[in-house]
Amino acid sequence: MDSDQRRLLATMPLHAITSTYGEEGLRERFAAEIASFPQAQRAALERALDLAARLHAADRRDKEPYVNHLLRVAIRIMSHYRVRDPEVICAALLHDAVEDHPRELAVPGGSAEAAQQAALAALAAEFGPRVAELVGAVTNPAYAPDRDPDEQYRDHVATSLQGSPWARVIKASDFTDNGVGLIHTTGPRLHKLAAKYAPLVPVLRDLIGRPDTPLDAAARGHILAQLDRAAQRFAAVRGEGG
Repeated sequence: MDSDQRRLLATMPLHAITSTYGEEGLRERFAAEIASFPQAQRAALERALDLAARLHAADRRDKEPYVNHLLRVAIRIMSHYRVRDPEVICAALLHDAVEDHPRELAVPGGSAEAAQQAALAALAAEFGPRVAELVGAVTNPAYAPDRDPDEQYRDHVATSLQGSPWARVIKASDFTDNGVGLIHTTGPRLHKLAAKYAPLVPVLRDLIGRPDTPLDAAARGHILAQLDRAAQRFAAVRGEGG
């Protein structure tokens, strides 16, 4: 990728980078975002990306490698929310690791809950306890089979993020990426995802608007605008409104 393309990447929307340059472009944008970090922090961020890429190597998100989603979530936090906290960015890269691949991080016997706890301990050993705590806050637990899973998902998000302001930032970027990504989804899955995510919009609006959410007014406004846009898309998919 030449210097002109790299300069262009710095100004392109993240999904435009994805559609034009794919994973390579997102990795270039990520490298540019962390270039000013101290060397030790850059090394930790690169290790987190390497681990996330390995864990999700066989995973796909519609037609793209799953790592693209993880890169967009991390880049959005740096570029759009102006967060420069390396532990938050590491947790953003690894936010689905424990939920999707706990036994690749650690190999305990026993239940799914035990596997998640062992995986979080492995992340804490590698990246520190705060990274593990943030990943844990955005990791969905095993759901009770006798309750609606979407309702349990919303309850978990509201409860888990109450006491974890920085995890709200990660979840906001994740949710934004999921909401934007709906335009690339078709068929029954489109309606299923809209039904899952639409009721979460007011929950996230409330959490992001709280005084202890560690973002400036511009970043909060950006997120709230994205939530409004996502709500409009969910409503359109579900045939609501005019």
